[in-house]
Amino acid sequence: MKIVLFCEQKYAINILQPLEVEAVKEGGHNVLWYVQSKNIPDFPLKDEVKWTDSIQEIYDFSPEVIFVPCNIVPYYLPGVKIQIFHGYAAEKKDHWVIRRYFDTYFTQGPFFTRGFNALAKKYKDFEVVETGWPRQDWIYANLHTFDPEKEALLQKHGKSKLALYAPTFSPSLTSLPFIKEGLIKLVEEKDVLLILKFHPLTRIEWMNEYKELAEKHEHILWVEDHNITKYQIMADVMISDTSSTVYEFLLLDKPVITYKTIAKDIYWLDIQQPEELPEAFDRVLHDEAYISKRKWIIDNYDPYLDGQVCHRMLDAARDYIARHGVPQKRKLNLWRKYTSIKKFGKIK
Repeated sequence: MKIVLFCEQKYAINILQPLEVEAVKEGGHNVLWYVQSKNIPDFPLKDEVKWTDSIQEIYDFSPEVIFVPCNIVPYYLPGVKIQIFHGYAAEKKDHWVIRRYFDTYFTQGPFFTRGFNALAKKYKDFEVVETGWPRQDWIYANLHTFDPEKEALLQKHGKSKLALYAPTFSPSLTSLPFIKEGLIKLVEEKDVLLILKFHPLTRIEWMNEYKELAEKHEHILWVEDHNITKYQIMADVMISDTSSTVYEFLLLDKPVITYKTIAKDIYWLDIQQPEELPEAFDRVLHDEAYISKRKWIIDNYDPYLDGQVCHRMLDAARDYIARHGVPQKRKLNLWRKYTSIKKFGKIK
């Protein structure tokens, strides 16, 4: 198949890369990445994969399949347009918004499949296939890759546990303006090394504030690496707020602490005051109730830590083409067409 991996934001790199790996492994595929340069000025895979920042080149490539983790894709591109999602944040309303750009949705697990099947019955112009989430394949292959790096870090800092602070970038939802003193209290009172990993869209003033904190505190580390999944695998506990990374971490069967999450259904420990962090850290590590809640998330949100997600995705894409052929473009109303052209431009 002629495949486009549609990479609009930096976080999408890690979601799409397992599909590249699987396509190469299968053989017989022609894969081209679309990388939006204004959002990703230094594409880390630029010397490893075939890519372009030109929508015209994508159109001329005439793909049969386009995999998209973000919310929009140019309607006029040929190929089956497949939404593969950028996370598990079911409490965020835009997760369930149907923008009519996609021919099919590849869902992560039963919870999402039920929701999108109901929406498919309503809109009647897209299909739903449950495959799992592609980043899970990378996790499966690297569950123990970073064990030596983790042990070296802990030994260097004289700590026994590694915590990851990964907040959302959304100004209305983030814990960044409120939680700093709690994080300091945590590393000073507990046997914890703290890693700070922020979303690339986080406000620059918050980025700078926490970079300065890491420079001043020997047991707080700032990382620039785009691959948050690496640090999720390494960490023992994650601290966040209302971010889809919470679910990614729970799916590793590891405990999470959030600060004032807006999630209606909470499967982790949520605190209301930053100074509660040290006590919450001890509690969440051993409380059987939170272990049971994580099991529910794994079973319902994404039970596919089997290394076969991308294989299922490629199979499902082939099946769609076998039944429907390759769409030449997506039928949309004028507003959606305008939005698509405004964002990505026109083609010749």
